[in-house]
Amino acid sequence: MTSAIPEKLKVPDALWEGVKRVGLDRAEVVRRAALPLNVLRDDTPILTAQFFALWRAIETVSEDATIGLRIASGLDGAVMPLAFVAAQHARDFRDALNRVARFKRLCAPEEVVLTENGDRSELVIHWPHAGSSAIPHSLVDATMASFLELGRRGTSELLVPVALELARPAASKSALERYFGCQVRFDAKEDCISFRREDLDKRFATYNKELLEVLAPELDRRLEQHKASESVAEQTRWVLRRRMTAGRPDIRSVAAELAMSERSLQRRLTDEGVRFQTLVSDTRHQLALEHLADTSLTLIEVAYLLGYEDQNSFFRAFRQWEAQTPSEWRAANAAIRSANG
Repeated sequence: MTSAIPEKLKVPDALWEGVKRVGLDRAEVVRRAALPLNVLRDDTPILTAQFFALWRAIETVSEDATIGLRIASGLDGAVMPLAFVAAQHARDFRDALNRVARFKRLCAPEEVVLTENGDRSELVIHWPHAGSSAIPHSLVDATMASFLELGRRGTSELLVPVALELARPAASKSALERYFGCQVRFDAKEDCISFRREDLDKRFATYNKELLEVLAPELDRRLEQHKASESVAEQTRWVLRRRMTAGRPDIRSVAAELAMSERSLQRRLTDEGVRFQTLVSDTRHQLALEHLADTSLTLIEVAYLLGYEDQNSFFRAFRQWEAQTPSEWRAANAAIRSANG
């Protein structure tokens, strides 16, 4: 089922807020993670490997082995994602966990699996696109802590897990056991937090049926919007628009900015029924019309903004697109705009 799980995610605003609250410089974290600057500026989706790099950078910049716990426990409902806000007002702890699991399954390259056996319930976290990469310790800690914080705040009780199992060598054992309140076992097969089944049955003091009825449709709408925005062709067009003035963008440079190999980008575009060169031409055509509509730009400046080495190359391409010269198109467009008042 890996293919059904998104490969990318947008860095949650809650994470940036958490980074701010623990006193870290967001720009420095992004720099240490070697992420494109548009992650900061444009909220660009990133791959699992890049998300892991972000968390490792947080560990490096903070020099704190328990930074994941500090970030997760320092957040509140005012800055949490909509899915967690909805979960906070769920009927009980089980309902809350299922709501978060559904959201993560649809919108992130992360899978939360809740299983119940006898009097014990286990919550296991998978990152299907992680490959051989180890999940950053701080990310595991923050994820497990976020579930525990959800239960504690919802029930208004100091819930204590039955056990916490971590797929990593022992480290910060006392700090982890002090926060979670249970025994921590290292070198486990997978990362897993266990609760008493009766704890999952506990009603949330924050239960709000009316609010859930309002939030659920909005969450569903965002999920659909997220899925619709995953077109690689659209992401490629976005990169092309930004890189056009640097010359004719090649597929290798675009693939690098999208954090995938040239072969992967070519395959994904083929799956979507488009060719890279067609996207380049279409993007240039659209930008040409936008720039020509701006009469403050000279034709030479338009050619430069489109990445052409000389004006004649631009003129030849424009004739193929519009069957007229740029000057003729600009005059006709100006006449139309004037006629329309």
